[in-house]
Amino acid sequence: MAAEVAYFTYIYAKISRDKYQQVTGNTRAAILSGRFLASVLGQAMVSTGAMDLRELNYITLGVCSRNGTVTANGDNQTKSDVDLTSNAAVVSAFESRKPQDSDGSNTSKVRFSCHRAGNLIWTHFTAAYSNLTIVQWSLWWSLAMAGFIQVQVYVQLLWQEIDQNQEYLYNGGAEALLTLLGAISAMAAGYVANRVFEQWTLWVLTVCSALQGGLILYSGFSTNIWAAYTVYILFGALYMFMITMASATVAKYLQEDSFGLIFGINTFVALAFQSILTVVVISESGLMLTPRGQFKVYGGYFLALAAVYLVPATVSSVRHCSRGRRSPEGDSGIGDESGKVDPQMMATQSNRQQQRVELEGSTHF
Repeated sequence: MAAEVAYFTYIYAKISRDKYQQVTGNTRAAILSGRFLASVLGQAMVSTGAMDLRELNYITLGVCSRNGTVTANGDNQTKSDVDLTSNAAVVSAFESRKPQDSDGSNTSKVRFSCHRAGNLIWTHFTAAYSNLTIVQWSLWWSLAMAGFIQVQVYVQLLWQEIDQNQEYLYNGGAEALLTLLGAISAMAAGYVANRVFEQWTLWVLTVCSALQGGLILYSGFSTNIWAAYTVYILFGALYMFMITMASATVAKYLQEDSFGLIFGINTFVALAFQSILTVVVISESGLMLTPRGQFKVYGGYFLALAAVYLVPATVSSVRHCSRGRRSPEGDSGIGDESGKVDPQMMATQSNRQQQRVELEGSTHF
């Protein structure tokens, strides 16, 4: 998961902003396709007796080690996420302000400053989470990811309880099919008209969360293993579609150097909520529910998430209708027809604010 955050940060640093959605869909589809291929090959090796689980683990370790070596020796020229010492504009401005020796050389060198580092991180943080669009999608991102991880980790126990005789044991097939359909849905998310999502953000998040909650809640009551497989696959495919849209939308409104910070915060919050769910629902100090009870709670969790977005979505729609009746010709404010501010404009303004803060911070050296 940490590697995924770093990978998307690298990708976004290399492409233009208008390509974020398409590249996010393609990248996530590639990741999920790799998981699907690994699942199929691993299952084939074990089923045919060509390898056992220990040998597969050795192969996994070797491939990961090789990939790490290749990455470390590859292109390392990507702009740093939080560049504290080599921002050209800041260093140049600072150098021009410093006193110089008689030979024209500067008397001191730019040094690392915890004060400046903290100011820069705080600037990125406040610039991002003061944007309503980023807050809306980031909240869903964190809470939905927490629920998805919890479902994915404990779904095997639910299937075991549904099919106690293990007459139809296709758990691996269900997981493989989930990654395949997830790759297709992620690819599709890269080519969906983003204007629709921007105009109806709250309703999209409400409806998708409600669908996910309904699917998981149904699996908690299901007595048919095939039905449980089906709803799990649909749930996962819908999640992959929405998480792709979430990461692409958030990235469009971020400053150029803050992808890793904001993505990392969202992921950290997701893991924190997932830990809370584990303690409350599963641990001995919590409710200690059965697998069926757990999935009923997870279904209710996603329905509650839908309710969180339903209230502002309804209020926003009512206000929009009222404003439309009062001003049939539309508003003349800044932004597009949907009332959304251009993400490129927002990012440019944020970058200018960041440069001002960095220039001011350089005086503390």
